[in-house]
Amino acid sequence: MYMRRRLVSMFHMTMAHLVTALGVAMLAWILWSLFGEGFSAVSLKLFTEMTPPPGSDGGLLNAIVGSLMMVGIATLLGIPVGLFVGTYLAEYGRYAKISALVRFINDILLSAPSILIGLFVYELVVVPMGHFSGYAGAIALAVIALPVVVRTSEDMLLLVPDSLREAAAALGIPRWRVILQVSYRAAGPGLLTGALLAVARISGETAPLLFTSLNNQFWSANMNQPMANLPVVIFNFAMSPYDDWRSLAWAGALLITLAVLGLTIAARTLLAAKSRMKG
Repeated sequence: MYMRRRLVSMFHMTMAHLVTALGVAMLAWILWSLFGEGFSAVSLKLFTEMTPPPGSDGGLLNAIVGSLMMVGIATLLGIPVGLFVGTYLAEYGRYAKISALVRFINDILLSAPSILIGLFVYELVVVPMGHFSGYAGAIALAVIALPVVVRTSEDMLLLVPDSLREAAAALGIPRWRVILQVSYRAAGPGLLTGALLAVARISGETAPLLFTSLNNQFWSANMNQPMANLPVVIFNFAMSPYDDWRSLAWAGALLITLAVLGLTIAARTLLAAKSRMKG
């Protein structure tokens, strides 16, 4: 019996190691292709020229600026609202009936395909306005970021011991100041980590932008008009038969990957720093 259990354990451990090695190898292969193809297309023109017509040299300046503007506005819209909702769930309505409903809706949003959110914003914003716009794209990205921030904010605030709140309340400090000066301060790195993860999530979204901001071949900083953005440009250029467009698509994918990688490393570093402080 002992030998049988040992053989079964060895079999499962071997399979786990093989599957892990296969997953790491596939990831390394993808990154090798991305970095190899992407770096070969990186040049000064990439950051100084507009998206070109087929057969011409160009860059991704208008798409980079468009993405930064939409992600920036989505961050300003989604993160404060998500933080307030997460604060209500953790600090005021922890056991309220309406909180269960809010958590249920938040879970649905968290798992909803981003293309459905794009369709929702299309009907809500694009159809009444009568045209695609950067504002619609930013709203769609904010809706995607919102449930991520709500979940992480609630989880991080719930990790703060109630004894800290009770000690502050015993000194006669108002509840809103307890939240600002005790809960937020204790959960600060975790809250910032959630915000960074939400920004990383929306940085590479393509589907919702197809229904909201669409694209723009030319320079435009007008958020009320269709706006170029990296995900849609990558989608369009990668499916084109032109080598120069496909090369720019690799470069754009590399830029998004590096941005998401940088944000993820920053989030992990902050979380590790918080764990060390607690330890």
